Amino acid sequence: MTVYVIDDHPLMRDAITMLVHRVRPGLKVVSVPKLNVLDSTVERQGVPELFCLDLKLPDTLGLSGLHSIKAKYPDIPLVIVTGSEASDYEAACLEAGADLFLEKASNPNVIIEGLRSLLPADEAADTADAAAPVPTKLSKRQKQLILMLDQGLSNRDIAEKLSISEHTVKVHFWRLFRRLGVNSRTQALHFARTNGWLGI
Repeated sequence: MTVYVIDDHPLMRDAITMLVHRVRPGLKVVSVPKLNVLDSTVERQGVPELFCLDLKLPDTLGLSGLHSIKAKYPDIPLVIVTGSEASDYEAACLEAGADLFLEKASNPNVIIEGLRSLLPADEAADTADAAAPVPTKLSKRQKQLILMLDQGLSNRDIAEKLSISEHTVKVHFWRLFRRLGVNSRTQALHFARTNGWLGI
């Protein structure tokens, strides 16, 4: 499994690679300078586990890079790591399918914790003393899903309410479960109740 760091600045690619290795030492990280070479790079380098994407690339405009990746790889977690300010882009990115929005100016520990929330724990690592961090932010869509789970709605019901396909609902749930570190609706609801999220 491979993490793809998509950024046109070599120093930033190196910095993010270093932070990924702080989370998962030895994990394969592939640098990609432009979006138009991503597909061919994936073919050569292997299945993506996570995308780290800069919004401002030579061949993208606005959220076009995010939309392009989510259209081709809807089930792969994606974190925006950008110089753009959260106040300008975060809500739109999360709504468009990004799992996390991080500013490049953030403290490295903030970026590390964000990456840790999206990368599965290394099975070879000793995690007995490390409690999984509780996610502090959910996208608007993820909050809607939790409330609808609490109402007992089926995937079909949710799809109709949100005017999206059942497949898209399943993708949203997959992303939510991964975000929370759970494997089922029941576990997600228990997590939400335990953390007092059903008032969101």
